[in-house]
Amino acid sequence: MTNDQQLKTIAWFGSLPPVLPTEMVGLWQGEGISSGHPLDGVLENLQWFGKRFHADFRADALLFQWQTGRLIALEPSFLPIKLALRLAAVGRTSIARNWFSYVQKACRARGTTAMVELRKLDGAQTAAMVYDSQPIADYFKRICDDQIAGMMAVEGDARRYFFRLWRVEPRIISGGDHSNGSPRND
Repeated sequence: MTNDQQLKTIAWFGSLPPVLPTEMVGLWQGEGISSGHPLDGVLENLQWFGKRFHADFRADALLFQWQTGRLIALEPSFLPIKLALRLAAVGRTSIARNWFSYVQKACRARGTTAMVELRKLDGAQTAAMVYDSQPIADYFKRICDDQIAGMMAVEGDARRYFFRLWRVEPRIISGGDHSNGSPRND
């Protein structure tokens, strides 16, 4: 079941122009867009940073701020999405934030966790990130030159989670000079 806020956000997202997968390559910082979805506020509470898209169209689907200047890519399969949706209210608590800060490193991805491809959405092709081990696809549309809107669709769930991404230079968040210009990943 969807509520009025969900319907309005879905309509807004549908009105945006599409994005090509090649436009997604790079490091993106993100924040949720309130839409009445159970996950509203959860990722921010857990120190979600954003996403990273590689030139080979593979992606780090879930990047979190681990320590100052350090990002950690997490393996989405450690917490099945259906369980995450049921426990969403707990995910907005300080207890969850503290617990998550301790288990992040154990949930670290050992490689990329999704692929980026063109997918049809409402009759038009746009970039989508398809998770390797979860029934999730994130669709992307352009807000403006430097911002992208994302809509997470979970197979079998009519509700949609929305977020905004903006491209960042790796050195901006790295807190130091790394030889490849990327933030440290631990």
